Amino acid sequence: MPAPLRSSAFTYDNALAAIALVACGEISRARRIGDALLRALARDRTFSDGRVRNAYRAGPIGAGPLDLPGWWDAKQNLWAEDPYQDGTATGNVAWAALALLTVDAVAPEGGYRAGARRMLAWISDQTTDRRDPEGYSGGVDGFDPSQARLTWKSTEHNLDVHAVAAWLHRLDGRPEEARIAGIARGFLGAAFARAPGVFRLGTTPEGQLQPTTHIALDTQLWPLIGVTAAPEDWRRALGFAETHLATREGFDFNEDRDGLWVEGTAQAALTFRALGRRSEAERLLSTIGRHVSPSGFLFATDVDRLTTGIAIGPASTGADFYYFRRPHLGATAWGVLAATGWNPFTGRRVE
Repeated sequence: MPAPLRSSAFTYDNALAAIALVACGEISRARRIGDALLRALARDRTFSDGRVRNAYRAGPIGAGPLDLPGWWDAKQNLWAEDPYQDGTATGNVAWAALALLTVDAVAPEGGYRAGARRMLAWISDQTTDRRDPEGYSGGVDGFDPSQARLTWKSTEHNLDVHAVAAWLHRLDGRPEEARIAGIARGFLGAAFARAPGVFRLGTTPEGQLQPTTHIALDTQLWPLIGVTAAPEDWRRALGFAETHLATREGFDFNEDRDGLWVEGTAQAALTFRALGRRSEAERLLSTIGRHVSPSGFLFATDVDRLTTGIAIGPASTGADFYYFRRPHLGATAWGVLAATGWNPFTGRRVE
């Protein structure tokens, strides 16, 4: 395994794990992750503005600031870190907030809702982009303390932000969260290309909507289960995915169909289940059930390396975001959500 990954605990995957544990009734174990996220919020080594990092060092948490992943680079004779892992992606902050809201529902005394509200405030304060279509930009990337702003906007991130804000508004009725949910919802509407019936990835750094020649599976699925009373027209995105992304009795991440994306296939199973298409959901659950690793985790993919067509960050020189055939926490958590019918965007079962 590459050095940057050996000690890394990614925020998104841990958030998913906390939600999946609640779905399974494993409340005390979910709270351990929720408590770790609250400590990450309170004990960052540099910032105190409500952000969480894309990754932390796996293992026990000490009394001081949370450690970030890193490794000893013998060639350069220095301690090295990864600019993406040190950064803060808007979507990852939103997923951490979704995890806290999920845990709050079963442990309201734990302060989790306040943590989620603080994370959403960071998103609103730091990533609001009023360029048309208005929405929330990608976050920040790079090393402390001078991180670079990511000026592109992601459809997926804006769906995550909408879900957090709508959930908090449902709980507390505060107008600020209704406003944030409305902005993110407006971005989703702008990102939906009506002619082909597909969601774009988002915008370029310059603010232009991305073309529909390169798409991602999750962007077609999540709006259908993350937005209450989503427009009927949006369901065409699922049909588009079935036509252009289906492969190997499941789905690929993108349109090149070079392998099975197990995590995305689980997301599709949950979406089918939410839309009442139970037979398709069962078929996909059967598919992912054939990709359980000896450890009990689901493999990320059925090929050695699955392409996505997406770059990890500004330091990338090409589309270097890959999935590998390794046991994968995110895929496993989504498999649990699909099997239990748990919607992570609402904290409710879909049936």
